[in-house]
Amino acid sequence: MKRKLLIIFIWLLLWQGISLLVHNSVLLAGPWESVQALGKLALTGDFWLTMLRTLGRILLGILLGTGMGFLLAYAGHRKKLLGDFLSPVISLGKAIPVASFVILLLIWFGNEWVAFAVVVLVTFPIAYLNIQKGLQGMSRELTELTLVYRITGFRRFTYVELPQLRAQIAAAFSLAVGMGFKSGIAAEVIGQARLTIGNEMYRAKIYLETAELFAWTATVILLSWVVEKILFLVLKKAGFLRTPES
Repeated sequence: MKRKLLIIFIWLLLWQGISLLVHNSVLLAGPWESVQALGKLALTGDFWLTMLRTLGRILLGILLGTGMGFLLAYAGHRKKLLGDFLSPVISLGKAIPVASFVILLLIWFGNEWVAFAVVVLVTFPIAYLNIQKGLQGMSRELTELTLVYRITGFRRFTYVELPQLRAQIAAAFSLAVGMGFKSGIAAEVIGQARLTIGNEMYRAKIYLETAELFAWTATVILLSWVVEKILFLVLKKAGFLRTPES
């Protein structure tokens, strides 16, 4: 822990040193200027409302996207026809750029919930592919034993399959949280919905407020970190993980 903090401190010093050399806050604001900008933003009510609106939509998208991915991956593993039917959809979901999703969704639904929809579309294939990989790598011997001893349904999932899927569940959630926030913020920047972090970032770019842009970026990083830690804690308590990722 001390080593990590020391490394972070060194990088902050390098950032501050480079910003002093550049000597132009529009091109590169330093960490101290960014902290000051964040402090000013935090004193306004709009900051907290904006943060909560963005957090709520992205978190809901992550939960729905990963939940659908887990359920359909498991169903597709049990029913090969369903898995084959979903395969091209998953391949398309991996390949289509986020910008294409955003533009299409803006045409269909407007900008208010475009970030939520994009996060669902981005996190769904992540969860699906991770769980599918875990299911394909399960021990055949244990699977055969469940047939011999007629262990089916919930007991089979809880005592035989779940312990073998914990690594994939952890990887899926870790990746889904990171990609969910990245794609969600990108969707907000393009969609320009009011009182969203993406919209505030775009406004900071227009007015050349680089320190404010960094302040909002730091807010997103912190939110992503907190959400990941909370989700891992909940998964651990529910028995889906042994320990949260560090």
